[in-house]
Amino acid sequence: MAAKKWAAFPHANKAFDYSGDKLHKHWAKLHLGDQEPFPDDAHVGKLIKGNAKLGKTADAGNIAAQLQEGWSAYHAGEFQHAFELGNALGALGAVLANKSIGIHAVYLIDDEKEKLKRFEDVGQRAELAMAALPKEANSHYFRAFGLGRYSQLISIAKALSQGLASKVKESLDATLKIAPKHAEAHTALGLYHAEIVGKIGGMIASLTYGAKAASTDEHCKLAIKLTPESPIALIEYANALMLIHGDKKEDEAAALYAKAIKLKPHDAMEALDIAHAKAQME
Repeated sequence: MAAKKWAAFPHANKAFDYSGDKLHKHWAKLHLGDQEPFPDDAHVGKLIKGNAKLGKTADAGNIAAQLQEGWSAYHAGEFQHAFELGNALGALGAVLANKSIGIHAVYLIDDEKEKLKRFEDVGQRAELAMAALPKEANSHYFRAFGLGRYSQLISIAKALSQGLASKVKESLDATLKIAPKHAEAHTALGLYHAEIVGKIGGMIASLTYGAKAASTDEHCKLAIKLTPESPIALIEYANALMLIHGDKKEDEAAALYAKAIKLKPHDAMEALDIAHAKAQME
């Protein structure tokens, strides 16, 4: 998958230079939404100590350096390089690999079959990470991300019949149990409720899947509170409102989009989020 050259990040990225010490300096803000720990020697060493199959503790420094290089590349929009660095590290690099290939697929891949293949790949890699690193929130989150994005590309009937909705919910619940302030998981959980309510109706959604419009508001509003400078939290809440309420919430959704567009992106992903929002508003 990585041999073919990926579509390049289409925007200027000089402002997204987080190489060297700049990555650690800005890490807390860059990863406020996903709560990913900074991959320094100590953190990587701790993960290896918890599962000897991941490698040797003596290699923690080299692995940490590779992860930091990969995350710097990711934030700059060098998604393929970031993916390749993360993927080469197996479970230790799964979050980096999954976020890189996932965000690239969402915004920079047009072919639907290729998107499906990539989201399936994310889900499979996440399941391997869950087995190796079950205490890491993003091992679980990216299973939900992969399956959720995959589900959006197939029919709701097919997704529900395959049990994908319950798997997404299970993984998001696991994510939030480990990291209660994981804003991206709260947004995803809000969308989970919105997708089901919007597609099959409130009563059946509630009785069969426990999905409720009120839960969408709860989780999406919390995500915005946790990450007020995150465009995707605003954009996805707007999308969720339209899924559930349609034209009745069009003005509120438009206001959320307008607010997202005014934000200053901190990295390549946020630049893509904002560009997408602008395109939707045209």
